[in-house]
Amino acid sequence: MKMANALSKKKKKKNLLYLGRDCPKGPHYFKRRLKNIFLKNKDVKNPEKSKELTAQGEFVMKELEALYFVRKYKAMKQRYYSDTNKTN
Repeated sequence: MKMANALSKKKKKKNLLYLGRDCPKGPHYFKRRLKNIFLKNKDVKNPEKSKELTAQGEFVMKELEALYFVRKYKAMKQRYYSDTNKTN
């Protein structure tokens, strides 16, 4: 069980790093913050606290994904509807 938990932490960290690559403050800022958060919480043994931290990480992942979808939607909207706003 402990190995599976460690593996899932690695996957989540990699996924967060991937999602944070286009952070407005830069990928290095995001990577540094993420590393500090993982290091700060590396000694957590309480299962309830661990579940809470995992839920918080999943929430951040969902928020980052939502930001990507919004950016993608805005880009598509701009491409397809930019001609309707122009008047000749």
